[in-house]
Amino acid sequence: NMRGAWLHVMGDMLGSLAAIAAGLLIIVFGWVWADSAMSIVISMIIIAGAWRLILESVNVLLEGTPRHIDLESVERAIIETPGVGGVHDLHVWTISSGIHALSAHITHDESIAHSELLVEVRTRLHERFGIDHLTIQMETPGRETEAVYICETGTKCFEPAIRSGAH
Repeated sequence: NMRGAWLHVMGDMLGSLAAIAAGLLIIVFGWVWADSAMSIVISMIIIAGAWRLILESVNVLLEGTPRHIDLESVERAIIETPGVGGVHDLHVWTISSGIHALSAHITHDESIAHSELLVEVRTRLHERFGIDHLTIQMETPGRETEAVYICETGTKCFEPAIRSGAH
């Protein structure tokens, strides 16, 4: 990941600058402890940066909701779409740096076609939250069959499977 590479380069740069500064302090003032002190300070800076990176990586690996995405706002954006009656089983996670995914069950009325509704939901989620990969299960109250749609920004939604038995 780019942030990890940047942290590595900055650590190397700070380590080199600290070694030069410590060398000058030892030569000019005879402060032999300067090298150890600089090493400790640089280590603390690197550890602080690495810790944040580790926490973010763990969140991605555990498929946690990205910190900058508020699930209530995502749910509200979906529900405010004309034709949507409700949303449940909503999950948002990060696939990799900057690529977010969503899966949800959407209850809708039949006032709008699935394809039109999906385009509107996909557009809203991309524009408001940067979510580009969606798997949406459409549910119509009173029907036994469910349709699952997979949508990607820049492509059409497609229906890979239809199954019976509403959840």
